[in-house]
Amino acid sequence: MDDVKDGIKYGFQTDNIWTVCVSGSGHGAMETSVCNLIEAGDKVMVCVNGLWGERFSDMADRHGANLSKIDKPMGTVFSLEEIEKGLQDNQPEIMFITHGESSGTTVQQLQGLGQLCHRYNCILIVDSVAAMGGVPLFMDQWEIDVLYTGAQKVLSAPPGVSPISFSNRARQKVENRKTKVRSYYFDMKELANYWGCDNEPRRYHHTGLISSVYALREGFARLAEVGLEQSWTTHTQCMQQLHAGIGDLGLELFVKEKSARLPCVTGIVVPEDIHWKDVSDYAMKNYRVEISGGLGAQAGKIWRIGLMGYNCTDSNVTLVLRALSEALDHVRNK
Repeated sequence: MDDVKDGIKYGFQTDNIWTVCVSGSGHGAMETSVCNLIEAGDKVMVCVNGLWGERFSDMADRHGANLSKIDKPMGTVFSLEEIEKGLQDNQPEIMFITHGESSGTTVQQLQGLGQLCHRYNCILIVDSVAAMGGVPLFMDQWEIDVLYTGAQKVLSAPPGVSPISFSNRARQKVENRKTKVRSYYFDMKELANYWGCDNEPRRYHHTGLISSVYALREGFARLAEVGLEQSWTTHTQCMQQLHAGIGDLGLELFVKEKSARLPCVTGIVVPEDIHWKDVSDYAMKNYRVEISGGLGAQAGKIWRIGLMGYNCTDSNVTLVLRALSEALDHVRNK
């Protein structure tokens, strides 16, 4: 557990005391951020440009938040100016934004966002499930208050345990709550003790997912061996190779703005003469390559190709492009 904590601190680039692992998928980490920070009536602003902003909004509403949203279409990201206007108009105590929006295949630039939120006395929560380890991320330097990720993306471990970290500012809000955290399972004060983040003897909290913690330890060990900078570079290089190949096939990338394209997940517009699942089925049957469809508003409209962690290699890019090319020819000529 201590090794995993060190791995989280390295991956997140943080020295936060409250750095733990939730026994649950990325949704469990999201719910942990919601139930610990939000009390009934708290003003919460959610930046929505895909499925995960909508999911956080649902959770926040269930916990009695005074909820406001700022919206952008899937495939686009927020500017600091748009976020500042939202902060001015809504005056939230808490703001949520998605770093790697896997449904819209976008990466949100975070530099300056923490400082901006703190100017407006607002706590910043960031979902980096689909981005951490694949793109630059500096929790402390960028003044992110709550950050979480999943085990099954760049860390290449099985899903089921999720790293999360709370800044001192976020920790103080939890410790100064007027009401008890509604979830015992996700109570950060209990989890912090369980993970050895205070000076008290560790108490039994729940039966830990032991095998999953060992697997996550290996995922962080691999990331440390590769090095964050090299991991970021590899993901960018494979993304560029994939995007060039997609262009050679005459296909269109879903995200138009280059700087907003998430290296870990690439969206491709499905041509009008093609049914997306016919291509995906061919790739799976003949190459054992899974090409996902769209989620939410983009269901049936885009393909999504993931290149993350151990899976992010130039040989896999070559393989998926070959599968995609043959699948398109097969579907069009059958």
